[in-house]
Amino acid sequence: MTIDSVISLVGDLSPASDAQALKRAYSCFPSGVVAVSSRIETPDGDPILLGMAASAFTTVSLAPPLVSLCVQNSSTTWPRLRSAPAIGVSVFASDQSDLCRQMAGPAEKRFDGIEPQRTDSGAVFVPGAAAALSCSLYNELPAGDHTLVLLKIEELRADPEVEPLVFHASSFRALEVRKDG
Repeated sequence: MTIDSVISLVGDLSPASDAQALKRAYSCFPSGVVAVSSRIETPDGDPILLGMAASAFTTVSLAPPLVSLCVQNSSTTWPRLRSAPAIGVSVFASDQSDLCRQMAGPAEKRFDGIEPQRTDSGAVFVPGAAAALSCSLYNELPAGDHTLVLLKIEELRADPEVEPLVFHASSFRALEVRKDG
């Protein structure tokens, strides 16, 4: 018996150049959703809040403590945020889908109706988040039409009792605890 007699050929694969097929495949993988925010000063010295939502977020390393996110190269927010001394990452809670949509919307309306929290160093967090990570920029790597951003966690707060918001199949989802057996 050969290995080829044990396994079958997979059929109906689409080329990666098929954008719709690629998006459909990416949507099969659930991801956490975060707000990335900071308080910065304009060239005139006026403080402003900058923030955006990111759904391509993941943990990377314990030593050093790193997380990553992917930012579209067309983003007008990231070039301004990246130079902030501290960047806040808020892991959205399961009941914050409207706030997540707001943070992904027009830049001038992202903080409307909320009272963000901040650190002395300028990291900004959305209230009620499952976790808050105060970070510094560690590295950036070009990655096609996105930039892979590595952030080093400097300080954090987390509440595992707060259910996180999950993005899957182009929709927000809730986690379900299943018992094996």
